[in-house]
Amino acid sequence: MKDRRRFRSRAAALLTTLILAVAAMLTGPAAPAQAAGTLTAAFTAQENGSWWKGTYVVRNGGSAAVTGWTLEFDLPTGVTISGHYNGDATVNGRHVTVKNAHYNATVPAGGSTDPFSYWFIASGPVGTPTTCTVNGDKCDGSPDVPPSAPGTPEVTATTARSVSLSWPAASQGDYPVTSYEVLSEGRTVATSPGTSVTVTGLTPATRYTFTVRAKDRRGNAGPPSAPVTASTVDPASDPVPPSAPGGLRSTAITSSSVSLAWDKATDNVGVVAYDVYRGAELATTVPGSTTSATVGGLTPATAYTFSVKARDAAENASPASNALTVTTDDVAGPGKYLKVGYFAQWGIYGRQYFVKNLDTSGAASKLDVINYAFANIDPVNLTCLAGVTKGTSGKPQDPDEGTGAGDADADYGRAFPAAQSVDGVADDGWGKLRGNFNQLKKLKAKHPHLKVVMSLGGWTYSKFFSDAAATDASRKKFVASCVDVWIKGNLPAYNGAGGPGTGAGVFDGIDLDWEWPGAEGHPGNHYSPNDKANLALLIKEFRRQLDALGGEHKLLTAFTPADPVKIQQGWDLSTIFESLDYANVQGYDFHGSGSDDSWEPKRTGHQANLYRDAQDPYTFDFSVERAVKTYLDAKVSPRKLTIGFPFYGRGWKTVADGGVHGEWQSADGAAPGQFPEEAGIRGYQNLLANVPNMTIHHDEQSISTYGYTGAGGQWWSFDDTWSIGKKTDWVKSKGLLGAMVWEMSGDTPTGTLMQAITTGLAGRPGTAPAG
Repeated sequence: MKDRRRFRSRAAALLTTLILAVAAMLTGPAAPAQAAGTLTAAFTAQENGSWWKGTYVVRNGGSAAVTGWTLEFDLPTGVTISGHYNGDATVNGRHVTVKNAHYNATVPAGGSTDPFSYWFIASGPVGTPTTCTVNGDKCDGSPDVPPSAPGTPEVTATTARSVSLSWPAASQGDYPVTSYEVLSEGRTVATSPGTSVTVTGLTPATRYTFTVRAKDRRGNAGPPSAPVTASTVDPASDPVPPSAPGGLRSTAITSSSVSLAWDKATDNVGVVAYDVYRGAELATTVPGSTTSATVGGLTPATAYTFSVKARDAAENASPASNALTVTTDDVAGPGKYLKVGYFAQWGIYGRQYFVKNLDTSGAASKLDVINYAFANIDPVNLTCLAGVTKGTSGKPQDPDEGTGAGDADADYGRAFPAAQSVDGVADDGWGKLRGNFNQLKKLKAKHPHLKVVMSLGGWTYSKFFSDAAATDASRKKFVASCVDVWIKGNLPAYNGAGGPGTGAGVFDGIDLDWEWPGAEGHPGNHYSPNDKANLALLIKEFRRQLDALGGEHKLLTAFTPADPVKIQQGWDLSTIFESLDYANVQGYDFHGSGSDDSWEPKRTGHQANLYRDAQDPYTFDFSVERAVKTYLDAKVSPRKLTIGFPFYGRGWKTVADGGVHGEWQSADGAAPGQFPEEAGIRGYQNLLANVPNMTIHHDEQSISTYGYTGAGGQWWSFDDTWSIGKKTDWVKSKGLLGAMVWEMSGDTPTGTLMQAITTGLAGRPGTAPAG
């Protein structure tokens, strides 16, 4: 800070220096230099026949350069913009927000953005935009004019603990009025977006004085209104409660809400409100003139019990109405089946599988939900990790394989060319949202039915789940960070991309892929005997914070194990589905061999069998049927469960024939994989194209598909259209929610396997194939 005063004595200068030094010690380092309020913006218009050009020149009247500027203004009525230059602009109705381009971000002291000032092409009547701000200050540099005082408030109703008020609107100052504050004794006791409100939490039989003031969209508060006084009702004045409401009934049901109606109650004075209860919890309150309500924030395919009580002005509550139990719809909807597919972030590299391929293969039109895999956990802060580019080691058994890893470039930094873009339009290279995220937004625009969720964890990114879930404070912190970055879209700055709100609208929810609570999972993962209880609390916290956002229901899902032991170790099936929309149950990786000959290198085995194979030599039973039975036996609704289908195969080499085409026979490790670091794994399309002389067999008893190249050759376990058809019939026969796919790049370019799932889940529920 520069002090322009000239002091007359050395002592005064020394005193000032000491004061400043002490202030610096108390407040910490100064914020980065940016002279607040030094920027102004001047507008000019130039007519060009059928269109006109509007230009804003940003000037810096301060003594220090300012880096980064944002213009906001409202277009005159009837004006539309068809092009923007020298700035990244978004238009919402008449309101325009412009962020600087990378080359004109810094405005030097005493300088301007010329010759690279922002300008636009407009049609309609030529006129100067209104409510212009630059970096939050008025473009002409003058102070804001706040709204006027509202008219005198009027008391419209009182109860023992509330006062209802209404008032004439305030006049606008420089900016539109967006809210009103009600004050009593200098304290804000209520806020409202309109010109009425009910002040609650008051003391019975007490006199209050209220004033109201308006606030504009910039936060400027106007002067207070004239005061109004009101007294709350004395409960002793009316000891008679209302009668019980009757005929409680459901009028509409969705997957996340129930609409209710009831017959009105009677009272000797009058009913002022109805309280709607969900179980013992107050769900919502409606005025006494209303006999209907909608309760939101519910979980799909879940039974809820409701009741209603009437209340009078003296706070007397009636007896409860009849209890009504209602089950919400599932996510797919009655008679329909959900189709979920994982898109692998890293598929854009070796697999050369882009978001665009979801569209060109036909998968996007068939899928309902895309799970984006994966987001990591910050190893230090225990928050959702974003904005980093750090690869994994490529060594599957390395305990630090995923620690601190991420790929912000693939997520939102990479500029995709037109050939790899969903709509055929290349990223411009300096947009704030690029990469897979921008392509997912384009895909959702083309297929409006699609939802996209961010999957947290996975095999190599689950190391710190146990730590993040360990305490109430750490859970709240972790969930808040995930909601902030993935749902609100506040992406960290990365290579010119990111920034507040830049990722908003990409993701419609969160998917938890903790592998595995209460068990190690990937080598080096942290785990604890408390994980099971802490995971249940973490899921509940995710549901609470997602619901608190308001607006459209946000999905909360989980990838859950097929192994009954892992279910018992980490998943409290009695509580977690109160918050989860559904779970994607692992339906694959029952048997296999890895890159370092870990797992089961010496014997082949089915990786995705529907039923237990009678020839299976292992003592444990891994099958889709056994997995689902574990959930259903725990009273989980079948319409809360999808079953995983692999779009890849697992293979072994040097496999003996044994007279049964290599099934359950001896082997010598994993077969060569699609990629050198992934031995024993090939995508379905790659498997068919790159394993020569393979004969495909179908095991009717276990419902398994496998391929064999002959004695001493390769043996592969995978799903094809035959096994998918059998298993989708079974899914329908059990009334399950649908199917999940890991992962979409394994399919053929024309979507052969995705079509098989869609066809298999079409129509009425079928009969389970014999096992």
